[in-house]
Amino acid sequence: MRKPSPTRWINTLTAGRSRRVAAATGAIVLVAGVGGWSAASAQGSATPDPGQPVDIADAAIAALNGIIQGAGNSEVVGQTSEVLGADGATYWIANHIDTGLVPTTVLQDIGLGDLIPQTPIGGSDSGGTVPADGTKREYLVVWAGDNNVLDRTGKQLTGLPSAIGPDLIGQKELVGPDFLAVVDATKGSSSYGKVVNTATVGPLVENEPHHMQYIWHKGHNIFAGGLFTDATYVIDTSKLPALSLKHVNLPTDTLCGSVPDAYWVTKDGSAYGTYMGGPDVPGPCTYSDGTTRIGNGFAGSPGEVVRLDPNGKTVYEAPATPKSAETTQRCDNIPALPQPTCANPHGIQAREDLQTLITSDYNEPRNIILNPVSAPSSYLRRPTVRTWDISDPDRPKLKAVSFLPDGPRVGKVAHQEEPRAAMETTVTNLPQHKGAFAATMQGGAIYYAPDITAKQPKWREVLDLTTSNKIADPSRNPYGGGSNGGWIQTSLDDKYLYHAVVGRQASGSDKGSPQYILKLDIRKLLRSGTSPSCDIDTIEETVRGGAEADCPAVVDVLPAPGGPHWGALDNFELSDDGFYRETKDVRRIAYSNYFVARTGLDGDHRVCLVDVKKDATLQLDKGFEDETTGEPCIDFDREVWPHGDWGPAKPHSMLFVVADADVK
Repeated sequence: MRKPSPTRWINTLTAGRSRRVAAATGAIVLVAGVGGWSAASAQGSATPDPGQPVDIADAAIAALNGIIQGAGNSEVVGQTSEVLGADGATYWIANHIDTGLVPTTVLQDIGLGDLIPQTPIGGSDSGGTVPADGTKREYLVVWAGDNNVLDRTGKQLTGLPSAIGPDLIGQKELVGPDFLAVVDATKGSSSYGKVVNTATVGPLVENEPHHMQYIWHKGHNIFAGGLFTDATYVIDTSKLPALSLKHVNLPTDTLCGSVPDAYWVTKDGSAYGTYMGGPDVPGPCTYSDGTTRIGNGFAGSPGEVVRLDPNGKTVYEAPATPKSAETTQRCDNIPALPQPTCANPHGIQAREDLQTLITSDYNEPRNIILNPVSAPSSYLRRPTVRTWDISDPDRPKLKAVSFLPDGPRVGKVAHQEEPRAAMETTVTNLPQHKGAFAATMQGGAIYYAPDITAKQPKWREVLDLTTSNKIADPSRNPYGGGSNGGWIQTSLDDKYLYHAVVGRQASGSDKGSPQYILKLDIRKLLRSGTSPSCDIDTIEETVRGGAEADCPAVVDVLPAPGGPHWGALDNFELSDDGFYRETKDVRRIAYSNYFVARTGLDGDHRVCLVDVKKDATLQLDKGFEDETTGEPCIDFDREVWPHGDWGPAKPHSMLFVVADADVK
């Protein structure tokens, strides 16, 4: 196997944001696949422009693109980092930094000082106007996918135009580059809420950008997964707002698993990743421990947990299913396996001090992206949570498989029973606590186990989303099944639990369920130690909340129209000395309104910030507004990005990140 090469850097001056042109010229642009013009490529350089998501045009067409787009002010500078993958191909991240939003000192710090004289910063008033105010910046890094014609729902595909003409020519429906948006999240900054940089990844397109790690710490790389391409991108953030590529982990690097979903980064910068899908090829696959399991192929079952080193290279592949069949509850596999399994790990978190890792199983992934065809079986949604022994961090070993107990509510369909689709899990954080929570997406319930170090953790339902649905919208049937809960996260001080709820889509006489961010007080539950009393076991408790004194209490239900699926805690605070420090007192969270379009559950593609008030309730940050619409939240359904006119994008996950030098 070829050893990946060190990162190679290319600096470019890119013409200003591309302008819409006449239909005839648009046809040429369409062929060329324009995504932002590189000065080097326009001059006939052999160096490819990594901003391009499709085949690179020849020098003549590239030069024409430069003339067309160069009519605007040159206000975007590029910086590209390249690495060789294990397959010998070149992979890259191409930064597109808006110089009108970044102080010149920052550009110099990240190695772009040589391009400043060629931009409006060098003598024009049209760029570089942000004062070097001395305030160090905090950024929200958002992993987003290009939205194109392939993301149409079944309903949208029936609405075809009666005629096809020049008005349909444009880039926004084409397959474009996926990217990481770097957004200024520094309160009080003149560029607050603005997209400072879009770092496009290549040459792979249609990654379906999904999760990164749950929280970022100084010195760590970002691990970002592509569901459809089976790739993990490892990204250096040390020189924000610029990003650089350290490594790409490819399908051939994880032969026994596919569909990378989420990551947990350990203190040494290494990571554990959940690979929700089965082996790349159907049949037997041998894991790092020498054992073999039979799988039904890519995006099937069983999935695995992968240990990655700090640069993202595979250290260990661990089977997520035991050698024996999993039959406590029904686990379907399509095609069927000799031994049924529910092992499709999605959520993942760890307690290094307890030498325990926990994962939650969601779904056999390839069978839920068939929109408008529904998944062929309710029992593809998984009711299982797994705990792992990580006493040897580089050799995670499956310890227990727990089937979540059924609750008192009767689901309208089988996959809306409480334990089904255990999408996410979250650990407690303080040394005196050993518990963890799990949330079921279709089941609409939250579960708790007080001791995940036990040989067989004991899980119990502690909240039915029927309770919070009723608070969020008393006018609707509060039924919690199918409420589509996603992100769930304990606060870093173990006082509260956050949960993002997409809501159930309206259908027929069903008006659906509300969309909101839920905040629970879990202090009494955690104080109960290893013997909690809370247990949702009556139908009345599904509506009113748990009757026991230690059950979680609803602190707030924040309306979140648009479909919130994912979230992140802001674990930084700006100190009096001008540097950032990590804090356990979380005063802000972010959430995004997007799931996976091809499941039929999309979202309005906005990213929002929420302030935590002194009384612990939540308030939408209306100052974090879109630079185009002026409305609260950043709208990713925009026409123009720093990397070009690629139109709407799908923001799935985000992290609060600060340049290494700005954190003490």
